[in-house]
Amino acid sequence: MGLKEQITEDMKAAMRAKETAKLGTIRLITAAIKQKEVDERIELGDAHVLAIIEKMIKQRKDSISQFEAGGRQDLADIEKAELVILANYMPAGLTDAEIQVEVAAAVAASGAAGPQDMGKVMAILKPKLAGRVDMTAVSALVKVALTKA
Repeated sequence: MGLKEQITEDMKAAMRAKETAKLGTIRLITAAIKQKEVDERIELGDAHVLAIIEKMIKQRKDSISQFEAGGRQDLADIEKAELVILANYMPAGLTDAEIQVEVAAAVAASGAAGPQDMGKVMAILKPKLAGRVDMTAVSALVKVALTKA
């Protein structure tokens, strides 16, 4: 079963169980998927769906920090609940050690000599790690690895 089908089944289950918060979040996901499919006139696969969910997670994290800075804990709590539901659809994350191994392998494979080669390394890492880790953190690790090289 693909990710889109899983989301649809979860939406049906949330409707039956009358879980309004979960249902609302899942409907946001399906709306984003349908919007992308209509805009680009394509059928999205799991990789594209994961990219959409990853973007939604990033938006929730930004909103949480803004709401907490503005003293709106009630809104931050709603965003945190949505974040948990969205995170359930992401593949299992990698440990720091596994990320370090992937970064080292990508640096070696690209033949990167310094910070100017960061784009080459990230081009290798992005398809492997997208959706499994925060790419901003990976970027910082690559930068550190390349300054040592």
